[in-house]
Amino acid sequence: MAVHSEQSRWRWRRLGLSMPGIVLGLLFFAASLTPSLLPRGPLVQGALSGASFAAGYAVGVFIHWLWAYLQLPEPEHRHARALRIAGGVLALPAVALTLWKAAEWQNSVRQVMGLEPLDTAHPLQVGAVGLLVFLALLALARLFGVIMRLLRARLKRLLPPRVAQVLATGLTVFAFWYVFNGVIFHQALRLADSSFRELDSHIDAESAPPDDPFRTGSAQSLVSWESLGARGREYIASGPRAAEIGDFFGALAQDPIRVYVGLNSRETVEERATLALQEMLRVGAFERSALVVIVPTGTGWIDPAGADTLEYLHRGDIASVALQYSYLTSWLSLMVEPGYGAEAGRALFQKVYAHWTGLPPGERPRLYLYGLSLGAMNSELSTDLYEVVADPFDGALWSGPPFTSRTWRMATDARVPGTPEWLPRFRDGSIIRFTAQANNLHAASAPWGPIRIVYLQYASDPVTFFAPSSFYREPDWMKAPRGPDVSPALRWFPIVTGLQLAADMMLATTAPIGYGHLYAPEHYIDAWIEVTQPPPIDADTVARLKALHAARFR
Repeated sequence: MAVHSEQSRWRWRRLGLSMPGIVLGLLFFAASLTPSLLPRGPLVQGALSGASFAAGYAVGVFIHWLWAYLQLPEPEHRHARALRIAGGVLALPAVALTLWKAAEWQNSVRQVMGLEPLDTAHPLQVGAVGLLVFLALLALARLFGVIMRLLRARLKRLLPPRVAQVLATGLTVFAFWYVFNGVIFHQALRLADSSFRELDSHIDAESAPPDDPFRTGSAQSLVSWESLGARGREYIASGPRAAEIGDFFGALAQDPIRVYVGLNSRETVEERATLALQEMLRVGAFERSALVVIVPTGTGWIDPAGADTLEYLHRGDIASVALQYSYLTSWLSLMVEPGYGAEAGRALFQKVYAHWTGLPPGERPRLYLYGLSLGAMNSELSTDLYEVVADPFDGALWSGPPFTSRTWRMATDARVPGTPEWLPRFRDGSIIRFTAQANNLHAASAPWGPIRIVYLQYASDPVTFFAPSSFYREPDWMKAPRGPDVSPALRWFPIVTGLQLAADMMLATTAPIGYGHLYAPEHYIDAWIEVTQPPPIDADTVARLKALHAARFR
């Protein structure tokens, strides 16, 4: 028996694998197949499961190392063999069971989002991709170990063993960080930067400057059509016109004013903000009844579901202004240029606010802020409520705020006890209110004050509800009552849930509209009515407006 046990231990050592690591890795793999916020395809699930397997393996190796380092007693050979068998008996059936139930779990997410159920979750494909990802990460870890041991062997000739160990570990970490962050990551960023710059500068053959002299980019405009960038040209060229707004309401309407200044319109952010104000004055933006300062997403994109619905509600008697600060996607912009969006938003708001406060109170438009995703966070940062308390702007709508948003975090953490994290109530609701798919804006215990701030967020949005603490603590939004768009089968697991939510963040815009990070126009309409108080509109007309825009965006 002892000989057989030694042979078994030798086989594991010859493979260089840790039995505790394999067992814990398999349990992490099984846990990763449970549902999270968004549906996952087999390739994404396989990559996530492989990363989870690697994380579990690393934890198992660390626990085994710590046990030996603390000189705790090792089990006898026969006990060690029994433990390995018990581990296999526990882990392998768990993997088989979760692979079998994976389709059911994915369908629990799809069901709450109104998607067709899956017949299979493709377990063989998931298992193959997961194994490849695990082996790739294991090879990377082995390379780290080889380099560290080589350095330690050389350093031990000159230094005490423990000093050599610490120094070798530090040098290896630095070398890997330099290669991956300083070489691979930066080369990937340069490639992404050039690609996004090319996309931003590309002008469609069918895209021509507007004929209307009151539109940005026209021959009379202070901003050239070419300098707007792809997203800016798209924003200026799209949107409702007076005729279609008027046809819907059966009354006269105006052409909404849209002002946009691209990243290449001027050299500095201050110059671009000044140019935006000059263009607003040229087209008469301050002569409308409502004015919205918009902070776009990282690429400069402005969600038409938010902009178009607002312009309809105000019958076109509204102006908006936006300043591009990047052409990278939001998550890249946040990593590479984390302060640019806030800087641009602040520069634009200060220019607009300074001119707005100089106008007679009875002759100036109502002033609002708007942003989606990274734009919401940077719109928050564009002003400090203490700076405007003497003459406040009228309100703000921030949709899908990232979990790092300062004001959102403060209001969420200070919510009324008993209200869920995904739909909190902040104090008496006189300044800040939260809403989701179902309109919750009338749940406040007090009437609105001088400023109306609304957060539109979905419980299934990982951009809003991811948090680093989810790796080691169950998030509050997972506790009852859960959001209607969150699977009842979702469970919290240490480390694995954090990896699941990180994967969800990268897939946030793959959800159907009205879930995840894709905000539906009908949900904007309720929020805009509450924030901006447009001309009176009856319930039947609101329903028709929602149906019109829902059909356009699906």
